[in-house]
Amino acid sequence: MNPASVLIADELGAEKVFDLLRLMLRIRRFEEKAAELYGETKIRGFLHLYIGEEAVAAGLIPYLRPEDAIVATYREHGHALVRGIPAGAIMAEMYGKQEGCSRGHGGSMHLYDAARRFYGGNAIVGGGQPIALGLALADKMQGRPNVTVCFFGEGAVAEGEFHESMNLASLWSLPVLFCCENNLYAMGTHILRSHAQTDLCLRVRSYDMEAESVDGMDVLAVAEASERLIRAVREEGRPRFVEFRTYRFRPHSMFDPDLYRDKKEIEGWKRKDPVPALIEEMRSRGWLDDARLATLEAEVAREIAEATAFAEAGTWEPVENLLQDVYAHRP
Repeated sequence: MNPASVLIADELGAEKVFDLLRLMLRIRRFEEKAAELYGETKIRGFLHLYIGEEAVAAGLIPYLRPEDAIVATYREHGHALVRGIPAGAIMAEMYGKQEGCSRGHGGSMHLYDAARRFYGGNAIVGGGQPIALGLALADKMQGRPNVTVCFFGEGAVAEGEFHESMNLASLWSLPVLFCCENNLYAMGTHILRSHAQTDLCLRVRSYDMEAESVDGMDVLAVAEASERLIRAVREEGRPRFVEFRTYRFRPHSMFDPDLYRDKKEIEGWKRKDPVPALIEEMRSRGWLDDARLATLEAEVAREIAEATAFAEAGTWEPVENLLQDVYAHRP
């Protein structure tokens, strides 16, 4: 932990820091179970794991209010868990069961829960940004003091809708916090090979928008920045951009042979793993011992086991219902 994060831990206190650890462990163990189930062909289709990036979702989403909106990417299991969507509903969705949060229609990439204002899960790179603008514009027109958070990877910065969205958000003064989870690789292409200007904040500032970069492997740094930025967007009614410098330890998807990265690079980033880093910091302060960590691991394991059992016991949609929600029918 860097000195600034040590100060942040002092400000948060033992229990809030423990809550951050719980959230990251829930995501990590859920993702590990998803990979296992994919290998057993219980989960099919595409599966994009969040392992390594847990600090971003865990450190940011708890600072949102229930009425705030979230738009995520196809690597969104962690965002959904932290937002409060039950693990069973997420797992059932990944199984394709009717009890899933999207009734089994969306799978891993399209988790959705309108009651929790969680608007995806979006399989299109950059596709969530215009949606975030619409949600924020609706809140602004209705006079609601809400914030919309939009997650995306650095690959989306190369898409046209990114620049259109930055321009309109600034032009219309929309309350959106744009969160770029920069894990360096847009699928299999390193940012140095796809972006002529790799200073993403510099590019965003050209749209008259404040932007900053944060260590996305440090959950305490993420928490400090998130609380401050969400408050600023809410109070000012202006968009902001934050780049979380992070890294995925697993391949882009379960189909990806991961031949484009040097193994030494992956191991180097694993030494920055946010989960053991926080455990070590808590141990050094006397905030965590073996017994309490074991109790937490058991609690998380029980939740994931129950979620898996829920998905296994779920029901398949009748064939006659497969065209439901495909077209909007006028009366």
